[in-house]
Amino acid sequence: MTSVVSSPPRTIRIGSRKSQLALVQTYWVQEQLQKSFPDITFEVHTMSTQGDKILDVALAKIGDKGLFTKELELGMLNQEIDFAVHSLKDLPTHLPEGLTLAAITERENPADALVVHEKHKDKQIDTLPEGAVIGTSSLRRLAQLRHHFPHFTFKDVRGNLITRLAKLDAGEYDALILAAAGLERLGMGDRVHQILPKEISLHAVGQGALGIECRADDSELLSLLKAIEHPQTRDRCLAERSFLRSLEGGCQVPIGVNTEISGDNLTLTGIVASVDGQKLVKDTITGIANNAEGLGIELAELLRQHGAQEILSEIFAVIQRGS
Repeated sequence: MTSVVSSPPRTIRIGSRKSQLALVQTYWVQEQLQKSFPDITFEVHTMSTQGDKILDVALAKIGDKGLFTKELELGMLNQEIDFAVHSLKDLPTHLPEGLTLAAITERENPADALVVHEKHKDKQIDTLPEGAVIGTSSLRRLAQLRHHFPHFTFKDVRGNLITRLAKLDAGEYDALILAAAGLERLGMGDRVHQILPKEISLHAVGQGALGIECRADDSELLSLLKAIEHPQTRDRCLAERSFLRSLEGGCQVPIGVNTEISGDNLTLTGIVASVDGQKLVKDTITGIANNAEGLGIELAELLRQHGAQEILSEIFAVIQRGS
C-alpha cells in the first residue's frame, strides 16, 4: 500500500514599495489574508520603484506611467513575488500582458484634505489669504484649485508624508493638499484640517482603495484574493478606471472623479481641466452598478462632447514637447 504525501502549504510572496504608507497598506492586506487562510504563509518582499527614487522632480515632468508599479510588475512576471499591493490611484489602467487586477479592497475616504500651518488653524480653504502658498504634487488638484482660487500661489511638494508635513510645519507652505486616506492609514487623521468638498476638488481615480495585482494565470491565488475584495468599492473604482482609460489619461492629466452607490445604481461624476484651471468640463451619469465600466465609457464620451478632447489634446501636445 502506497502512502499519499500531501504537498506542504504554499508560501505566497507579497510585493510592496518600501515607503511607510505602502508598508502599512501591505501589512494590512497580509493580516486580512492570514486571518482568512491561517494554513498559508504570506511573506512581504519590498522593492524600490522609480517614483520612490526620484524625489526632486514634479511627478508630471517624469512622464512615465507606472512610476510606482513597474518594478513590482516585473517582480511578478519574473516569479520573484506572487502579487503586489498598490494604492489603486497609482496603478495604470492598462496593465502589462500576463497581469490582472485581482481584487480591490474597501475604500477609505477618497477625498482630498486640506492640511494647514499652525498660523492658519482658524482658516478654511476659502478663507486662506491671497497669495497663500499651497503645496501639491498633483496636476489634478492644481488645476481644480487654480480654477476656484486663482489668487493662491502653488508650489510643488514631493517626498513621503512625513517629509511633506515637516516642510509645512517649517513654514515652507501655508497649506498642503493631501489624500485623506493616506493620513488616516498612517494614524495622522488629526492633521486633516478640512475635507475638501467635491464641488471644489474631485478626487483621483481609485483614490482611497488598494488594488491587488497578480499573474492572470494564477487561478489559486485569484480565488484567495477575492476574500478581501469589497464589491461596492470594486464597482465604483471600475467605473472610475474605465472613465480614465477611455480618456487616455494618467498622472499627467487633470482628471477627477466622484462615485456614489445607492441600491443598484451607481452615480459617476467626472471632470477634465486645463492645467491653468481656465478650462474645466464636468458632467454626471447614473446607471446600474453592474455596468460600471460601461458607465465610465459613456461619461468619457459626454465630456468629449463638452470639449474635454480639446483640453486633453493641448495637454498631450505640451507633454510631447517636453515642457
